[in-house]
Amino acid sequence: MRAVLCEAWGGPETLAIKNVPSAEPKAGEVLVKIRAAGVNFPDVLIIQKKYQVQPELPFSPGAEISGEILALGEGVTSLAVGDRVAALCTIGGFAEEIVLSAAVCMKIPESLSFEIAAGFMLAYGTSWHAIRDRAALLAGETMLVLGAAGGVGLSAVEIGKAIGARVVAAASTDEKCAICREHGADEVINYTTEELRAGIKRTCGAGPDVIYDPVGGTFSEAAFRSIGWRGRHLVIGFAAGDIPALPLNLALLKGASLVGVFWGDFVRREPANNMKGISEMLGWMRDGKIKPLISKTYSLDEAPLALQDMAARKVTGKIVITP
Repeated sequence: MRAVLCEAWGGPETLAIKNVPSAEPKAGEVLVKIRAAGVNFPDVLIIQKKYQVQPELPFSPGAEISGEILALGEGVTSLAVGDRVAALCTIGGFAEEIVLSAAVCMKIPESLSFEIAAGFMLAYGTSWHAIRDRAALLAGETMLVLGAAGGVGLSAVEIGKAIGARVVAAASTDEKCAICREHGADEVINYTTEELRAGIKRTCGAGPDVIYDPVGGTFSEAAFRSIGWRGRHLVIGFAAGDIPALPLNLALLKGASLVGVFWGDFVRREPANNMKGISEMLGWMRDGKIKPLISKTYSLDEAPLALQDMAARKVTGKIVITP
């Protein structure tokens, strides 16, 4: 089978596409034919040895997949050959096949495309854990979403609206702001043309109740200085590249909280609560309250380009690789 390989730490341009042997599923495992693989910012970091997880070389990046079961290992009874599934894998997704534990595979309905299934779990799972579980956002509250046109940002906009909150989306271009409005944002801030704190004052009055922050860098402090009383600032990630050092007196003065969001460990430690979130969001999807945006698909040979586009912040919504 063909796979995208990271054989040395570096940027997307260092990746190779090669033929590698197919693997056989062991006891408790399944072999999946990959139909689509979601592309996420951690994929850019992991090949540069900048992510929390640092696998041994060589490996294939790609943390979430969808596809069909090709073969079952001994003892697997919950799945059958031909079943349509989605799964989280951390690595190995940018390939034609993957062997996974049957326990991490979730059956998906025929009505759900492979592309949406592959681009749904990580971004929407992260946002559900952040907004619903960690921040306990309530209907009628105001949430500010930074980097709102990206994969996790746009999922946060939709989840906020599904809960019944007022959502303010901040993005870097008018085109991205327009996409945020299409997905439910009540107000938008183009922080390239408007200073962020001025935009927050214009759209959030006394300040947002929740700040969803996957960006980091200089935006974090500007947003945190504008947070409302008892506000919750969700630390999702650092797409800007810099990890900010926030003055803790701001938390004191606002009675505000900095809330860490580590979805990967949440899934590992609290799998039942994660599945509760996935089930709720599938219901929202059936009701039309959330509509994941797959803005572009790439072939396996175009995987380095997909990661370059992700690193250059050219992506809106989610992009996927279709082997």
